[in-house]
Amino acid sequence: MPSRMPPIDPQCAPELYYITTKTKDEARLIAKALLQDKLIAGANIFPLDSLYRWQEKICEETEFALFMQSTKENFARIEEVVKTLHSYEIPCILSFAVSQGSSDFLHWIGENTKNNDTK
Repeated sequence: MPSRMPPIDPQCAPELYYITTKTKDEARLIAKALLQDKLIAGANIFPLDSLYRWQEKICEETEFALFMQSTKENFARIEEVVKTLHSYEIPCILSFAVSQGSSDFLHWIGENTKNNDTK
């Protein structure tokens, strides 16, 4: 059966971004800024219990995770915005390549983001 959507542009490879924040308000602030700039297509916010090592101590905190849909090409601008708005000295900013997904959803990501790496 033929697909209704055109093929995905390899230059706009979809990525899932993962960022942790101290508060839900901080997560919302970051997500809204990235949405406003069309750097992400969408975001999900989840509470989580985090354990990590910081300054030679093991810490246990409640944090909020942002899972965001975007493209590989937007990483540099996403990182710049997050570092500007984030309260942590070293924020967690990770991206994961999406190897498969619903073609309609992957196209939605591409249509709702723009490549801002080149200004």
